[in-house]
Amino acid sequence: MPFPQTVPRLTEGAVTLRAHTPSDAGPALEQCLDPLSRQWTTVPLDYTYRDAQEFVSVVMPAGWDDDSEWSFAVEAEDGGVGRFAGTISLRNRGHGRAEIAYGSHPWVRGRGHMETALRLLLAWGFEERGLHSVAWLANQGNWASRKLAWRLGFRVEGAPRRWLVHRGDLVDAWVGTLLDDDPRHPTTPWYDVPRLVGDGIVLRRLEERDADRMVEACRDPATAGWIGAIPQPFTGADAVEYIAGREEQPATGRGVSWAVADAATDELVAHVDLFDVRRGAGAELGYWVHPARRGRGVATAACRLAVRHAVVPEEDGGLGLPRVQAQVAVGNDASLRVAANVGMTEQGRRRRALRLGDGTLADAVLLDVLAEEVR
Repeated sequence: MPFPQTVPRLTEGAVTLRAHTPSDAGPALEQCLDPLSRQWTTVPLDYTYRDAQEFVSVVMPAGWDDDSEWSFAVEAEDGGVGRFAGTISLRNRGHGRAEIAYGSHPWVRGRGHMETALRLLLAWGFEERGLHSVAWLANQGNWASRKLAWRLGFRVEGAPRRWLVHRGDLVDAWVGTLLDDDPRHPTTPWYDVPRLVGDGIVLRRLEERDADRMVEACRDPATAGWIGAIPQPFTGADAVEYIAGREEQPATGRGVSWAVADAATDELVAHVDLFDVRRGAGAELGYWVHPARRGRGVATAACRLAVRHAVVPEEDGGLGLPRVQAQVAVGNDASLRVAANVGMTEQGRRRRALRLGDGTLADAVLLDVLAEEVR
């Protein structure tokens, strides 16, 4: 039977979880007007100070009174003074289950205080409320929310399509869970996409602005002919989808992709990819070059940077892999030269292993380089 409850006060270091108060209305309004809050939450676009007052004085206490949602205001020290930093909650789903929700004020982002607050919340929920399972859901693309959930130990276990309601539309979601006996730390790696500088080139994160150049490269007969996985005709929508999908690789510890950009103009000139990463075992190298920059050593320079990053120890910022391999279709002499230039040697062949752009299967040359050979 629901009953009015007293909101506990939980503190760790500079962070305190407490009941909302009327004085939180102003900063809560600031949070709800923030562009990132509007992008990723369902806060009304016409949100007003009166709405914020109702939120902190009526909506939040009501969740405690009917036992439907246990919400806390997050207060964090800023210059020695406690300051409203956001709202976090556990939505009671019954039978020892809850859904976690959180939103931060812009001033506190990047300081680690929300992680501390959520750890306090989860410990309280598991220990004081007897929770067995906590679910996390977010709109696909909300990488900040996903990375914070990953730090807390949540495992992303699904991507239901058109699942969350967002401003009248149904959008794709991510869903993860954390059990009461799970470790409260990441169980898989999340790789950085470092900026690597070489001779006249820079390896950086792929961005949506690279889409037009990617279309030019992937429509080129040489690129499309050797890489059967490229859909034809390759469109701008295909490029945008591919670029967005590359974020999933490092987030799940499966790979790292880079745009290879001209150091002077930052224009996309090639693409290099470490994929199928297996910690303690190795990764595979893939690459293509924009037709306007072929024959100038771009692929060799980019692949050397990528391979070096792959074998550099993790404590020094690399992936710490013992081996990098490549599979190149027999007859693709330009790609074979690049592999040889980065120190790879042929280890064998696989028959009919690679599908080409025309749908036929080609034999593959297997090459690799060991970490000690790179060094």
